[in-house]
Amino acid sequence: MSIRLLVAAVLAAVLLAPTAEAQFLGPADFDFPEIEESERIPYGEDPLQWGVLRIPDGEGPHPVVVMMHGGCWVGLHRPRNVEPLMDALTERGWATWSISHRQAVDEGGGWTGTFEDVGLGVDFVRDLAEFFDLDPSRVVTMGHSAGAHLALWAAGRRGYTPEDELFMADPLPLAGAVSLGGIADLRAHVAQEVNPCGEAVFQLMDERPEQLPARYAEASPAERLPLGVPQLFLHGRQDYVIPWEQITDYAETATASGDEVQVHFFEEASHFEVIAPTSEAWQNEIGPALMAWLESVGEN
Repeated sequence: MSIRLLVAAVLAAVLLAPTAEAQFLGPADFDFPEIEESERIPYGEDPLQWGVLRIPDGEGPHPVVVMMHGGCWVGLHRPRNVEPLMDALTERGWATWSISHRQAVDEGGGWTGTFEDVGLGVDFVRDLAEFFDLDPSRVVTMGHSAGAHLALWAAGRRGYTPEDELFMADPLPLAGAVSLGGIADLRAHVAQEVNPCGEAVFQLMDERPEQLPARYAEASPAERLPLGVPQLFLHGRQDYVIPWEQITDYAETATASGDEVQVHFFEEASHFEVIAPTSEAWQNEIGPALMAWLESVGEN
């Protein structure tokens, strides 16, 4: 089924479904305790370059999800808010490597430090596989909100040349990328009428796109298509941070470029249900869609 037909089918089901008032989750529902330093594995020398590794029970080697937290690139959230999701995925058979990375507000973060950290963190799976029962040939990046932008960006790193500012030699090949309520197009994000992240993207990029068009073209997944890996988008129809129409536009362009893209919209979800495994929406719809896609990609 083409992406246009898939989206049309999903929207038809949504529009014909009975409507009901819903109480959606917000940032305060994810204010979990900080991760203990003893649980952190450093992947670099900066204090913020670390990750938390979870390995499922059973015989490996295990496929790996590398997770990038959200927070508008400016530290509104840190890895702790995706801890329950990482637990849920590990219980379902996937190793998870949830990474901390410098945000635009951190010393050395922004352009280009945030991107360098994500690249280092993803590539560090190779090092982890030397000591743990992991399969570095089955690695999927995943991100929430602004973290999804970074997860998609990481999936396209093999398209860089040494002349690019974000070039890193020999990036780890990925099996896929997952966007959870994510930002796929930086220019569209800047242009949206209501933007809860405000001017955070300008802190990440140092300026607006009209001032630095080449930089935005280098950093925005929508301008680097095809990414060359399968992609999954799980998005709440009530998402107030990233309008669902941006995902439809991106998916159609990505599919036309040759990428394999799967999109699911969820009527009873906003921005945070996609990372909340205890929510009804996640248990009934989001989780099954995510696990079905991961299983199909993990088998390739």
